[in-house]
Amino acid sequence: MLKSVFSFKLLSRDIAIDLGTTNTLIYKKGEGIVLNAPSALAIDKKDGKVLGIGFEAKQMLGKTPQNILAIRPLQDGVIADFDTTHKMIEYFLHKVQPRKAVIGPRLVIGVPSQATKVEKRALVDIAKAVGARKVALVAEPVAAVIGADLPISEPVGNMIVDIGGGTSEAAITSLNGVVISNSIRIAGDEMDQIIIQYLKEKYNFFIGEQMAERIKITLGYLPIKEDKKKMKIRGRDLNTGFPTEIELSSEQMKEILDPVVTAIVDMVEATLEQCPPELAGDVMENGIYLTGGGSCLKGLDRYISSRIKLPVKLVPEPLLSVVLGLGKLLEDHRLLSAVEVTPNTI
Repeated sequence: MLKSVFSFKLLSRDIAIDLGTTNTLIYKKGEGIVLNAPSALAIDKKDGKVLGIGFEAKQMLGKTPQNILAIRPLQDGVIADFDTTHKMIEYFLHKVQPRKAVIGPRLVIGVPSQATKVEKRALVDIAKAVGARKVALVAEPVAAVIGADLPISEPVGNMIVDIGGGTSEAAITSLNGVVISNSIRIAGDEMDQIIIQYLKEKYNFFIGEQMAERIKITLGYLPIKEDKKKMKIRGRDLNTGFPTEIELSSEQMKEILDPVVTAIVDMVEATLEQCPPELAGDVMENGIYLTGGGSCLKGLDRYISSRIKLPVKLVPEPLLSVVLGLGKLLEDHRLLSAVEVTPNTI
């Protein structure tokens, strides 16, 4: 009894982190998902003091005075600002594990399969700086397959398309690894930007990123007849400079989002073309699995299926599949050793 209490005080619980451009999710061993918060940080420019992190900072985006900088420290799925990412991760870890242990946690972190050595090294350096006793990196497509309860250790090909905030990635996995993958730095953020640009050019109407995100979520991409919607949008008239309101319909969204969606589907097709013939039959039989926040765009799965002539389906928890997969690896050390990124690639 005394030994178990002493061990609890010495050791932190192992933690898995899905560090995304838009949201950061944390899974604690034995507890499940303990945090899901925006990857955002607000800083006072004068003294560098942190004024808000997560939801509090996201609410400040686009609304701050000149002395406050509200930013997202990750861009295109990787670290863009080392110091602010360090502060953000340190804050999140303290939030889920407020009692500091003598021995830090083991961290399992998801990374894009196309991440460079420098980008991977930056993650490892931050993890060690916040007190991790050991760090393991796992390719996000592999984690997503595990999180979706698809076979990862068998000689079976699974194709997964992860559309996040900063990157879209298509990968075919088999035997605990990524066989072929492609990624583009075009995803949910670009959808928001193209909505903003469209309204500027067509209506001389200006909105912020948060409004663009609400439009995307509400109206979708390719609505069915029964789900056609209209949405009133508040913004600024660029001719008069005054606040005003316009109406946008779901039927306009395909025209607006086509450039982004086409780039994503082209990347999916390129990955299929590179698929080894031995795995092509598995992909034809099982279809393609969509994960990530961007995959929830209404009508996107139907459009991709119509383009590539294969079944396309959302995984059961598209927003959570990566962190759930990383969390399962905390419980299975043997599988973690088999799938983690090897040291010579960091």
